[in-house]
Amino acid sequence: MNLYQSLGYLVLGSRLRRLSEAFLAEINRAYQNEGIDFDASWFPVFYLLSKNEALSIKELSEQIEVSHPAASQLITNLKNRKLVTSATCTDDGRRQLVTLTDSGRELLAQILPMWDAISTAMTELVENDEAAQQLLPAITRLETAFRSVNLAGMISEKLAANLKPANHE
Repeated sequence: MNLYQSLGYLVLGSRLRRLSEAFLAEINRAYQNEGIDFDASWFPVFYLLSKNEALSIKELSEQIEVSHPAASQLITNLKNRKLVTSATCTDDGRRQLVTLTDSGRELLAQILPMWDAISTAMTELVENDEAAQQLLPAITRLETAFRSVNLAGMISEKLAANLKPANHE
C-alpha cells in the first residue's frame, strides 16, 4: 500500500486531484495524437454549446458549477483562440451570450467522435471491475453529501469533543 492509500480520507482531495490530472493528461494526449487542437478543460463549454445555440456566461457558470469569474476566464481564453464569440443579449444588455464561431463549430465536428471514443474506452476500462464501475455513482453520492453537510463544522465539533476536559466527579 502506498502512502496515499494508507492515509485514507486525509488525502482524498490530493488523490482525486492526481486522478483528475492523470485522466485529463491522457485525454489531452489522445486529442494531440489525433491532431486535434483541443484542451479537455474546454469540454464543458463545448458540450453545452453543442446542445444550445447560445448561453450566457452566468448560465455556463451555473451549469458547469464554477464561479462566474472562472467561466469568464475560460470564455476569454476561447475567444482569444477565436473558438467562441459573445454578444450583448438583445433582451437584456447586461447579459453576454456566448456562441461557437465557425472555427469553434469545425472543431466541435472534429471532437464529437472523440467524445464517443472516450466514453467507449472508459466503459471498456472498467467493465471487468465492479468497484471501478461504482466510481461515478460514488462520486455523485459524495458530492451530494458534501452539499448537504458542513464538513468544516463537523471537523470543528470533533475537535471540540476531543478537547473537552475529563469530567471528574
